[in-house]
Amino acid sequence: MSLLTALPIANRQIPWAIFAISVVTLGAALAFEHIGGLDPCSLCLQQRYAYYFLIPVSLAAGVLSRETNLGLAPVVLITLCTLAAAASVILAGYHAGVEYKWWEGPQGCTGVNLMAGSIDEFRQQLDGVTVPRCDEVPWSLFGISMAGYNCLISILLTALGSIALARYWTMTGLEEE
Repeated sequence: MSLLTALPIANRQIPWAIFAISVVTLGAALAFEHIGGLDPCSLCLQQRYAYYFLIPVSLAAGVLSRETNLGLAPVVLITLCTLAAAASVILAGYHAGVEYKWWEGPQGCTGVNLMAGSIDEFRQQLDGVTVPRCDEVPWSLFGISMAGYNCLISILLTALGSIALARYWTMTGLEEE
């Protein structure tokens, strides 16, 4: 039994799994921000771009899927999802490494747009600003930060997309060419 056949999910369901996982992940990040009051740093915000891409693209792939054969258009869309998830692994892994002090983070973690008519107004605005730092962990569970969980979730999404693509190549005989 290979990994391709061991996974108890049909190819036509994989885009829906990617869609559901992406919606829940992005929803959790937004809930932590808007309900939990955890302001995201610039790297946190950048990590969301993958999910803004994954949600509509995986939805389109799910709608276009037919039976057990993904067909050409969904395969292209799943390929794009897999690449976006892989990019998310890299960015989330980088951010987790910054949080765990494995390497240096970006010099200017975030920028703040301040508009002031005078130096005194500018100073007042600066006094009220707290900028989230990329190298601090605002929340963790079992010693894993949100960036760490995002890295793990992105690995799962990359694996799901890769399995769907490998199954497609196996079904069409592309692996022998």
